[in-house]
Amino acid sequence: MSLGATRLDILLLVVRQGMWLSLGGFRGRCFRRPAALALMANLLYGAKPPDPATFVAVAAGLGFVAILACYIPA
Repeated sequence: MSLGATRLDILLLVVRQGMWLSLGGFRGRCFRRPAALALMANLLYGAKPPDPATFVAVAAGLGFVAILACYIPA
């Protein structure tokens, strides 16, 4: 901020960097999806392995938590 950055610039910088890390982790997990399907079938009651609604809900929830985890410290 001493070099002329505004609060919004700092906020966007921190959130953008944190979300890039979260996106990288998400992409890495997408490649391991077949193993996750078998694990999910054993752990979640009533969810079939190829249940897209469960995957979308979990991804949206984790995305929201990642945004909060980046925004609050910024």
